[in-house]
Amino acid sequence: MNKNVILSCAVTGAGDTTSKNPNVPVTPKEIADSSIKAAKAGATIAHVHVRDPKTGKLSHDVELFKEVVERIREADTDVIINITAGGGGDWVPSDADPAKGGEGTDMQTPEQRHEPVGMLLPEICTLDCGSVNFGNQVYVSPTDWLRKQARLIQESGVKPELECFDTGHVRFANQLVEEGLIDGDPMFQFCLGIPWGADADAETLAYMKSRVADNASWAAFGIGRMQMPMVAESVLQGGNIRVGLEDNMYLKKGTLATNEQLVDKAIGIVHSLGSEIMTPHDARELLKIRKQDGKADQHGWT
Repeated sequence: MNKNVILSCAVTGAGDTTSKNPNVPVTPKEIADSSIKAAKAGATIAHVHVRDPKTGKLSHDVELFKEVVERIREADTDVIINITAGGGGDWVPSDADPAKGGEGTDMQTPEQRHEPVGMLLPEICTLDCGSVNFGNQVYVSPTDWLRKQARLIQESGVKPELECFDTGHVRFANQLVEEGLIDGDPMFQFCLGIPWGADADAETLAYMKSRVADNASWAAFGIGRMQMPMVAESVLQGGNIRVGLEDNMYLKKGTLATNEQLVDKAIGIVHSLGSEIMTPHDARELLKIRKQDGKADQHGWT
């Protein structure tokens, strides 16, 4: 069992969730404020996507990432910043011509996915370690693209969080380590319960964690109603945890959540198991990452 747990809060995500829960943050200020509230509630890491402030939909705008990161860095509350580098990978074949992307397709090159990481240099960024059926679409991340993206992350000095949505992704993440494209002790995130990737259950988690090296750190999360059960299961099996509105809308059945409420509930579970939540300072030392505390330039925030 993990006695000292790193808790990530994925505050907004990219899914169509803003119409389902008004607490999902949309604007850069809302996303930064929610990250800070989650940190004050006890989160070690804030995992950040950005959204179009006008529509609430997914955005790749580097300036939006910049404002979120700078607002968090200027806050009095410490938290490790982890921004997505998953970028545009959504592929929906056109009915008229399946060789072309249809409505809902959103693709970016490895260089475009890396752009906010290279510019802002967060402490951590995600690296989605393979393609997967994602609901009715395909998330596309070919191996040669991943090698290129891993190299870009490596050159930036940012620590990659190796996101694995299925068992084959763990195999390829280990291949990246073997090829020397991941520096230091690897950091895994097992993303469980997403249709149609790896299931969110104890057996799947046990298998995936058994395939990583002894020097690796790992975390796991489940989506929807499996979010809190996987908090307990991950701690019991020796891992770290993630909660947040990216993955789950509800505090309990029928009750919409905020990010800080989900963090507080997860901490209660961790404490009930006799474990503690790591501070950002202690997690930096464990993960061997350097605090990024750059200050913002002159800006016109409102």
